[in-house]
Amino acid sequence: MTCCLVILFSFHFVAHAQMSTFKDGTVIKGFGKSAPVPSHVLPENSAFNITFDVASTGGEGVVNRKFDSLARFINMHAAAGVKKENIHLALVVHGSAVFDLLNDASYQEKYDTPNPNKPLLKALLENNVRVILCGQSAASKAVESGHLVEGVEIQLSAMTAHALLQQEGYTVNPF
Repeated sequence: MTCCLVILFSFHFVAHAQMSTFKDGTVIKGFGKSAPVPSHVLPENSAFNITFDVASTGGEGVVNRKFDSLARFINMHAAAGVKKENIHLALVVHGSAVFDLLNDASYQEKYDTPNPNKPLLKALLENNVRVILCGQSAASKAVESGHLVEGVEIQLSAMTAHALLQQEGYTVNPF
């Protein structure tokens, strides 16, 4: 029994120590923590055009971790020396994730709490991330443009958004 407790507590401390290496970034504070990788060097003129596809909600009253991935991408690449103007991201949202794009009034009406994603979405938008909502998902969930965080675009469909972004040189991040 004592041996099991020692192993359990040791694992907890190792996991905590590993997580403490993840720090806030310099671009989007409070979101998108990352760990430095000192041995990795990116080419000097690295540039990224990447789309992130999100179809599931983060959960009621919880920041969507998939949205946070964009903040992490920006923060860790800025820390690795990539110029901010060389990072072009788009967030394509469909399915139940539609509700994570609601403005505070609409989110409050649905969940009885302000939208925890709003500060992150605002920071992403301020850092030139395009946030694109699938019009088909919006229609199926009865979500209109007036229900959304300011700055969210609505496209005909998520498929259309991805096709158009691909024509602009964007690739889809598989994570």
